[in-house]
Amino acid sequence: MGAWSGFAVTFRQMFRRRVTTSYPEEKRQKPVRFHGRHVLNRYPDGMEKCIGCELCAGVCPARCIYVRGRENPPGAPVGPGERYGYVYEINLLRCIFCGLCVEACPTEAITMTHLFEMSVTRRRDAMYTRDELLMDAEGTVPHPQPPGPLADLDELRRPDGWMRATSPSGRAAYEGVVAWTPIAGWGLPPAERGQSAPPAVEEGEG
Repeated sequence: MGAWSGFAVTFRQMFRRRVTTSYPEEKRQKPVRFHGRHVLNRYPDGMEKCIGCELCAGVCPARCIYVRGRENPPGAPVGPGERYGYVYEINLLRCIFCGLCVEACPTEAITMTHLFEMSVTRRRDAMYTRDELLMDAEGTVPHPQPPGPLADLDELRRPDGWMRATSPSGRAAYEGVVAWTPIAGWGLPPAERGQSAPPAVEEGEG
């Protein structure tokens, strides 16, 4: 019986309810703060939020971000600051999707969407440049891969796809406070919700 004891576990599991899902036909709902594909945002007036400060590149633990700033043209400024991100590249083969770049950005220029199905067949296709990262004036984000059963490009178009990497300082006092600036095509992101615990019931009440 010792030689067959291991099969007992297998046979017991064969008749239990499966806990796996049939991906990609079935997909579970992503959390609100899911870390997916990056995007460079604009203000509603079309100005770019990136000021080329390179803080995102400096804080990145995987060293997958490369940024170079340039002085804004006086006659036709790209952004409201003195500089803008002239070169912006993210190597998604090295990115660990930690969201530290979002936290470090002082102008909320880089955020993360819910799109994560980004398989490629060539290494250079995983190098996202400014052309793929920067949204247009209407808030639409370009994406090099065609849509399919894996890549749901609606994740780039829905307003709830814009992702706040962390709650504001993680404090319940910030619940209901709008802490983000408007985004082109979507307007003002909603306030933080669901951080506070239900009020405690005092002894003798209820």
